[in-house]
Parts: sequence; C-alpha cells; structure tokens
Amino acid sequence: MKRHSVGRFIAAAALVAVLLPAAAGAQAIIKVNDDVWFRFGMQLQGWGDWLQNTTNRGYAENLYLRRDRFQVAGSVAPGVTFFFQTDDPNLGKAPKSLTTGFVVQDAWAQWQLNEGFAVNFGKFLVPFSRNELQSTVSFMTLDISPTSTVFLAPTATDATRDTGVELKGYLIDGGRLEYRYALMQGVRLEGSRNGFRNSAYLQYDFLDTERGYVYAGTNLGKKNIFALSGGYDGQGGYHAYSADAFTNLKVGAGDEFAGQFQWAHYDGEHSFIVLPRQNDYLVELAYFISAAKFQPFGKWEQQSFSAGDLKKNDVTRWGAGAHYYVYGQNLKLSAQYLRIMPKAPIKDTNEFTVAMQVYYF
Repeated sequence: MKRHSVGRFIAAAALVAVLLPAAAGAQAIIKVNDDVWFRFGMQLQGWGDWLQNTTNRGYAENLYLRRDRFQVAGSVAPGVTFFFQTDDPNLGKAPKSLTTGFVVQDAWAQWQLNEGFAVNFGKFLVPFSRNELQSTVSFMTLDISPTSTVFLAPTATDATRDTGVELKGYLIDGGRLEYRYALMQGVRLEGSRNGFRNSAYLQYDFLDTERGYVYAGTNLGKKNIFALSGGYDGQGGYHAYSADAFTNLKVGAGDEFAGQFQWAHYDGEHSFIVLPRQNDYLVELAYFISAAKFQPFGKWEQQSFSAGDLKKNDVTRWGAGAHYYVYGQNLKLSAQYLRIMPKAPIKDTNEFTVAMQVYYF
C-alpha cells in the first residue's frame, strides 16, 4: 500500500472537518398542519480503501463515495407516513463510472392504525436480522457484515431490500416487543407462478425501547439497550434463520459499551443452489469515550459451510478500528483494519479503510 496516498486522504479529511461548519441542531420541517408535514435529509460517506490481492500481494486502491443519499420523509394524513431515499452507491469505485445514476433505495408508505398494528407497502429492508436492519449512519463498526448479506444475490434482493407489503407493531409494556412480517416479491420464476417470499422478525427490548424503520448500531451513550431478536426468511425450498443479542449500555457520564453477537443459518436447498447450507457468526464490540468523542471497536466474523466438500470455502475475518465524532453522526471520521483469512490454500489478505461521513436528517 502506498503510504503517501493514505496520508493525503487523511489530511484532506481532517482539513474538511476543521472547515465544515457545525450542523444545526434543529430539524428543518415543512409543516402544512399537524397531520401534513415533510422533512429532507442527506447522507454522504467518502471512503478510501486499500484491498490486498491474494496473488500478487499488491493493493487495489479506491477513493469513492460509498453512499450518497437524498432522503425525504413525511406525513400526509393522520397515521399515514412515507419514506423515500435515493442512492448512487460505490460511486467512482473501480471499474470507475461517474454516470451510473441514482437508484431508488427505499420507497414505502405506512398506515398505522395503533401502536400494535401498522401496514407498510413499497420497497423496504427485508426484516431478517438485527445487523441487516441497522442504520448505515450508526454502525458499531465501519459497515454491515458480509455474514448478514450472503442471501442478497440468490434471493434477488437489492441492497438488503425487496418490494412487498409488511405488517408491524409494538406490544407489551409500552412497546418492548416488536414484530415485523413481510410478504415480498422474492425471485419470480417464468410466468411468476411460484409463491412469494416470507420474512419475519421479532425483537424484545429489556431496557429502553426502540422505534422506527431502522435500529441504531451505537447510541453514543444516550440510551440503555439490551435486545434479543430472531428472524426468518424463506421462499420455496430456501430458508434462513437468525438470532441476535445486542446491547448499548451507558457507562459513567456519557460513555457507552456496545456489543453484538449474531448467528445466521442459510440454506438455499433446491430453490437456490448457489446458496449452500452454512452457519455464519458475527461478534462486534465498541466503547465510546464521550470526553474524547472517540470510539474504538473490534469485530470477528465467520462463514462456515456445512458440506464437507465446501469447507475449503470457509472464511474468517477480524478487524479493529475507531470512529471520531466531530459532531455526532453528522460529521464522523472512521478508520478500520480488516484481516481476511480463507480456509482454502489462499493467502490471508489485509484491507485498510478510512471514511468520512456527513449526515443530516
């Protein structure tokens, strides 16, 4: 890896951090009346990434926009809300293209009859696992784990999203128990005559409760969270299960201990033979030091195949890094080192990533 390239990127990010004015604390809302309002937001994540090649041991170097999103949410009637988000992910990454165009990332509407029952329709996150349902703004580490996304291509899922209808609600003691059930498009066979995709997610919060479309990966010492969750995803012979334990605990005057353990089982069976049976694991730990606005983190993840002839494809990853919160999630600098260790006779590789996030919503 060329050290001078890394140095120039970090220096540029630091300069922008100094020059960028602090984001306003209040939310900009266009309000027609108590039941009709709109608000807008944006998310930019610039990444510098150096990924080692397994053969020549050189590094593929990329400076690109990991995410560049425009967001709008609102209410159009009592209990009727919507969310729309565009993105042009990995803009500029090799093979380079700066004219790929924006895609519809999320587009859904919700009619909430009461706390215990709401119906959504549109394009939304598949309700399967906690890590997959976390906000890209506040991941505990740098990004979503590959162990949470192995189902994407075989199930025709777009960036962990699918189109369909979803039922959700909050029950028990002010909403400690959350359920989500979705009937989605999934893979359509010739003539579209096969059954739809079914996905379900159940979570119980023992301390503070959580609401909304996505979950936080870190709350930066503002909430006490201990949640247990489980999920299911299936269509035809394909089935997958997840189980997760997640915590954000306040420590002292504003610090936070964060941790997550997740297990996921995938089996494409005869429906998606490109998704072999496997058990995947994810462990994440982080500690937010509020006085320094600094959060070191570590992660370990493993993809373990069940069939003996596929065990050579097992892969383990571990990594470590840190976030520096200049202004909370509105302006954040991150860095991560990742070690990728395949079981097959392929050499281990390294990946270095630095990132900067500017966010407002």
